[in-house]
Amino acid sequence: MRFRPYAWMPRPLKWLARVFTVLVVLAVVLAGVGVWTVRASFPQLSGELKVDGLTGKVTVYRDKTGIPHIYADSAGDLFLAQGYVHAQDRFFEMDFRRHVTAGRLSEMFGSATLTEDKVIRTMGWRKVAEAELPLLSEQTRRYMDAYAKGVNSWMDQHKGFTAKSLEYAVLKLTNFGYTPEAWTPVDSLAWLKAMAWDLRSNMSDEIGRALAASRLPRERVEQLWPGYPFDTHQPIVTKGSVTGNRFDQDTEPGGDTGPGTGTRRPDTAALTRASEAMRAVPSLMGDPKGGNGIGSNSWVVGGKHTTSGKPLLSNDPHLSAGMPSVWYQAGLHCRTKSAQCPFDVTGFTFSGVPGVIIGHNDAIAWGFTNLGPDVADLYLERVKDDSYSFMGGWKPLTVRTETIKVAGGDPVSLKVRETMHGPILSDVMKDAKDTLPGTATAFQEQADAVALKWTALEPGRTADAIFALDAAQDWQQFRLAASKFDVPAQNLIYADTRGNIGYQAPGRIPVRARGDGTWPVPGWTGEYSWKSIIPFDELPSVYNPPEGYIVTANNAVIDPERYPHMLTKDWAYGYRSQRILGRVQSALKDGKVNAAAMSEIQQDTQNGFARYLVPKLMDLNVAGPARDARELLRGWDYSQGAGSSPATYFNAVWRHLLIETFNDDLPEGAWPTGGDRWFEVVRIMLDSADDPFWDDAQTQAKETRDDMLRRAMALAYDELSTRLGTDPKSWHWGDLHSLTLTNQTFGTSGIAPIERLFNRGPFPVSGSDDAVNAAGWDVQKDYTVGWLPSMRMVVDLADLDRSQWINLTGASGHAFHDNYADQAPLWVDGRTTPMLAREESVKKAARNTLTLTP
Repeated sequence: MRFRPYAWMPRPLKWLARVFTVLVVLAVVLAGVGVWTVRASFPQLSGELKVDGLTGKVTVYRDKTGIPHIYADSAGDLFLAQGYVHAQDRFFEMDFRRHVTAGRLSEMFGSATLTEDKVIRTMGWRKVAEAELPLLSEQTRRYMDAYAKGVNSWMDQHKGFTAKSLEYAVLKLTNFGYTPEAWTPVDSLAWLKAMAWDLRSNMSDEIGRALAASRLPRERVEQLWPGYPFDTHQPIVTKGSVTGNRFDQDTEPGGDTGPGTGTRRPDTAALTRASEAMRAVPSLMGDPKGGNGIGSNSWVVGGKHTTSGKPLLSNDPHLSAGMPSVWYQAGLHCRTKSAQCPFDVTGFTFSGVPGVIIGHNDAIAWGFTNLGPDVADLYLERVKDDSYSFMGGWKPLTVRTETIKVAGGDPVSLKVRETMHGPILSDVMKDAKDTLPGTATAFQEQADAVALKWTALEPGRTADAIFALDAAQDWQQFRLAASKFDVPAQNLIYADTRGNIGYQAPGRIPVRARGDGTWPVPGWTGEYSWKSIIPFDELPSVYNPPEGYIVTANNAVIDPERYPHMLTKDWAYGYRSQRILGRVQSALKDGKVNAAAMSEIQQDTQNGFARYLVPKLMDLNVAGPARDARELLRGWDYSQGAGSSPATYFNAVWRHLLIETFNDDLPEGAWPTGGDRWFEVVRIMLDSADDPFWDDAQTQAKETRDDMLRRAMALAYDELSTRLGTDPKSWHWGDLHSLTLTNQTFGTSGIAPIERLFNRGPFPVSGSDDAVNAAGWDVQKDYTVGWLPSMRMVVDLADLDRSQWINLTGASGHAFHDNYADQAPLWVDGRTTPMLAREESVKKAARNTLTLTP
């Protein structure tokens, strides 16, 4: 007898039940299809795979976090396998990145990304990368060719869109005809331009000064960019002799070195367009606001201060939050080291680029922070037709036409114009709204355009430096590698297994004929050209300093009174570096340190500005509920854990204080967003109760410091009581200061179900802007985390297997893979995992072993 499940029901209910059953069956089928689509692109992690181009067998071990350690008999096979493994885990990310760097996003996503493409085509990142390739050593080109072969071998084996990643399945819904093309070495080189762009020194400050000068006199603008506090915040290099000759450059700007001179105001229409153009470029590594908040910490402690007798090296670059993380952990090991195969290196890589960027090999370890020298200048240009003014005459512009393909639309033609100073950025945003109409002219006459001169737009050899770092065995070889690191200029710290420590500033840093790079300058006078580059041997360096430790956190490298060259005036102001230095010195008073002590310092959440502001708040006569909220600050130790109520209130007060004090005086492009520059600005102002910035220009009354402090306290209470409830003791910093790991493509689609596929979080996060644990946020928006320690690493040179590391997300770029976001909860809690390096340790920890064969 056939089973009839609905026989007992009345007829209308039977039909309803049947419809419901059909819907359930369809849902199950669709769920099955969805699961199959999601899992179809998961990589094979064990067993054996044939890979075209290999000359011998390669073994790939992965631990429970999915981190690969690759073992090969030749350097060619090693980098070919790295390309294959990167593609296994992160190919969509790689494909997206190369479209960004080539100005070809519109081929994938349609007209919505035309602005980004126009700006990057104007700068010509891909064009510069193509010019760099023949400049590289033959060996580097072989490694990059091998890497590309590995990527393409994977592509040949995974031709269907479901076989590559879930993102391609989603992309097919709107761009069915899209098919990724073969990988090339130029795709890898162009990524280095994105890295340089996101770490591009002081361009945002340069524009900010000029925009502020449209409303304020010069002296008030410079008050917002105070000098570095050398008397209280120590630079990186403090001792040792300095070589080199002082170049004839005007390091103290005279009356015509920048806009805002005298009673004149800069023309800001072109500057505003240039600023908007720069903000249009998607940030792949750095701060999403284009400069504010970017930072990193790195420090090294020599063996005389450690329990093991060998150095400890710590690094945590502060970059924008993304899903997946910008970093990819890996080990690259030659089974037998030789001159032909010199690599035994473990560290953080970029998917799409061969080699290890930050990490250690069997002899040395190194870390990066952003040096931040002024390597880019904005030139105001006078342009007429296809010519530009220069020293009383007219020179022809260099003009080229770019064609941008657009998915679902017609190709777009872009005319790119360049002066001798670089591409004209303001052309790209001609139709952007001019936010500062009617401003007076700069330098007595109108400037029509803004051109960008930037060291990264000149072909260089940074790719050579990556492989040289990976193979270096001592300080001399490390410095030789650093000498090739053209852009972006970084603070490099060093330690080796012999017990030595050091610091080296590399990079192509210009020497100017006139001016200091802090303001946009007139291009037509010919006075502000770049004369030369600072020779590498004259860049700051220190080896085995007597104090036995080196701390870098984007602070000033060296006191300009002791150094003959102009690096920049726009450093971070040393709040993080001084806190790290203080923590290291305090730990050493109690004895010698170990790796756990280094990790603990990385988690430090103290707000370095609170000790200046809190006493002023406590001294005020305050009425109403803000008075009760202020009691949270009494006895507060200035730490900012995710559960902290005082941190919640303090940061809300800080946010409203900046908005209420400065927004009324400045154009929107110069509003405060965060960073320790504003710590220093307000610290100085706190001693001047009648400073003009305290007065609200929008009221008839004359406000003072205390008026603004009371207003900020009241507004902070109003905001927090609305969002978190009226009981201040129930406020938790992590309820506001949270992190959502957002996929850079579909994670911001605006379609909630698709966003849920790719995004993870929110997670409550400790720390804050310019704490050592620098989880930064934009005061103009809200408290959500925008930039953070993108990874953390502590290398123990006594026993490399005792080293520790953590990534922000996970090894995999495949949504729903076990290793897609498995490191994120550990990162949030401040935990790390073993950074294994020795083959026996790697084998023991392996969960999967994959053999790649020819």
